[in-house]
Amino acid sequence: MQLFKKSQSELSDLGAVITANEIKQQPELWNEAWETYQEKKETIDAFLLDIQQKATGKVRVIFTGAGTSAYVGDTIVPYLNKTGDTKTFTFESIATTDIVAAPLDYLNEEDWTILVSFARSGNSPESIAAVDVANKVVKNLRHITITCAAEGSLAKAAANDSENLLLLMPERSNDQGFAMTGSFSCMTLSALLIFDKASVEEKKQFVETMITMGNEVIDQEEQLQTILKAPYGRIVYLGSGSLAGLTREAQLKVLELTAGKVATMFDSSMGFRHGPKSFVDDQTIVFVFVNNDEYTRQYDVDILEEIRHDQIAAQTIAITQSSEQTAFAGTSFGFSEKEVLLPEAYLALPFVMVAQTVSLISSVKVGNTPDTPSATGTVNRVVKGVTIHTYEV
Repeated sequence: MQLFKKSQSELSDLGAVITANEIKQQPELWNEAWETYQEKKETIDAFLLDIQQKATGKVRVIFTGAGTSAYVGDTIVPYLNKTGDTKTFTFESIATTDIVAAPLDYLNEEDWTILVSFARSGNSPESIAAVDVANKVVKNLRHITITCAAEGSLAKAAANDSENLLLLMPERSNDQGFAMTGSFSCMTLSALLIFDKASVEEKKQFVETMITMGNEVIDQEEQLQTILKAPYGRIVYLGSGSLAGLTREAQLKVLELTAGKVATMFDSSMGFRHGPKSFVDDQTIVFVFVNNDEYTRQYDVDILEEIRHDQIAAQTIAITQSSEQTAFAGTSFGFSEKEVLLPEAYLALPFVMVAQTVSLISSVKVGNTPDTPSATGTVNRVVKGVTIHTYEV
């Protein structure tokens, strides 16, 4: 029986009730995030305009976070480099773990900088330390804090700071399961809405299409169950542009929810040939996120066809908004919503729901409990055991 159709009691018996519900509710959360953006738009625009008027030269926008929160930046930066206000901003994704460990490798004292901090709880030691270190190093620094927990340390620090714009995500996006799901997708969507130069009407269409597609993922779980019936011990995710960034989050979900019982790898569609392809064996499922950009899509389809032709994988699956446009001779997981073909970073959100569902199914299949997958307790929902060393300028 499909997991999303099981009763709450049945899911609880599998240790999957929290994670299954948090994956399923994401389309509702995206609508809430959209409404929050509309309510806050004037405040957001005024905050950014004030920085533009004061800054000399381009303003660095650094998207930062740890783990899944870092992958938000990896997913949106390629798209924003094409569609954001690149005359005013440069967009970069730098993990808090990198900033804290080697501040002067990534921060410049003289650069006008906006540090956009992504955090589910806002209590991770690296997240707090990255803000502190940046405040010490950069003279002209502003902050945007995008977090899911009003009571977290980052949110509390931002609340009364005029140079720190606090954007709280929908309350239910503060995932209670081990793996980040709704927190990732809501923070990604909110950052896109802030920095994408698309019109409000276009953004509304994107969100509406995302919601339709997200609900279709839940409705089409049976197709994913069928794909995952055969034995497999490895999963690979590939993509291009923003969807290459998304592969990191997709593979992490498998790694987390199966506690490493399913080996994983990620790469770009073109980069995969340069060595990583040797990871594939007859127990490997290869998923390729297919870009809607006509030019870029060719490279995604090329690697799909190559792996299928080589007959080296158990299965090669295209995850695509439009199976007709992808024209892959093998198996595709597609959607009925095609009137609005989503740009890559927005497309990432219904696509990540596919990856989350694959991870949920895989976790149950290997006998793990998705809500508490780390039986040893060596990996925690909020990172523990981190020593933050004092940094002096």
